Amino acid sequence: MTLISQELLESDYSLFKEYLVSECGIVLGDNKQYLVRSRLLPLLRQFEIDSYTNLISRVVKSRDSSLNNAVIDAMTTNETLWFRDGHPFEVLKADIFPKLQNKRTPVRIWCAACSSGQEPYSIAMSLLEYKTQNASAFSGGVEIIGTDISNNMLDQCRRATYDNLSLSRGLSNERLERFFEPAEVGAKNESRQLKREVTRMVSFRSMNLFDSYAALGSFDLIFCRNVLIYFSIDGKKRILQQIASSLQSGGTLFLGASESLSGISNDFDMNRSGQGIFYVKKQ
Repeated sequence: MTLISQELLESDYSLFKEYLVSECGIVLGDNKQYLVRSRLLPLLRQFEIDSYTNLISRVVKSRDSSLNNAVIDAMTTNETLWFRDGHPFEVLKADIFPKLQNKRTPVRIWCAACSSGQEPYSIAMSLLEYKTQNASAFSGGVEIIGTDISNNMLDQCRRATYDNLSLSRGLSNERLERFFEPAEVGAKNESRQLKREVTRMVSFRSMNLFDSYAALGSFDLIFCRNVLIYFSIDGKKRILQQIASSLQSGGTLFLGASESLSGISNDFDMNRSGQGIFYVKKQ
């Protein structure tokens, strides 16, 4: 068994911060050593590395792609929940869906940094609920794409199986009964599986927000919520510039409740609807 040193040197922490910025744009503060230690400790054991110094050295030198991917996975895994914050999904039904419902070509929606899939699946459920009241809506079809840098998260998205703890976070009993069914025999923690009518609306792919978005095509609606807070000003500008290029003229962007475009992008107009704020790409 490998003996592991628990010390994270300041020089190693500084080097690791630079690595994260260059690889995926994530900015760590000056006092996040505890976070790095806790996220990377399992990898020391998994890859039988005896210190943070040696792990960070190997990652920075890019000698082991499996280790690099595992490190990015560990540092970008974030919690999420169903119908997070509530109001964006109310805005969808009140303002956005009515404007898109008669489109003859597929309505295309992108969820950036989708984590374990709750957000894109929440949008799919919202669409199905909307169609219950508007049967002829979206005759051209709907395509929802979820992207994330973490392959582990994307695997969870595609399985679409969630345990009781995750199901208790943001889901009403009505939605639980309508959109989920018991998981396969042998699943842990009395997990439930999303029904096919939901999962068939969503596809997932790996995506680093610092890469080109060209292969994704153009979208009518983009969710990039609670993502920009992890990036530098320059990183935010770079991402928003690409998002603007990926949106149709008049397309809609949702950010997190604590995120703003002020001083970062002039490509969007801010709109208010009830309790919610969304951004529309300028014509």
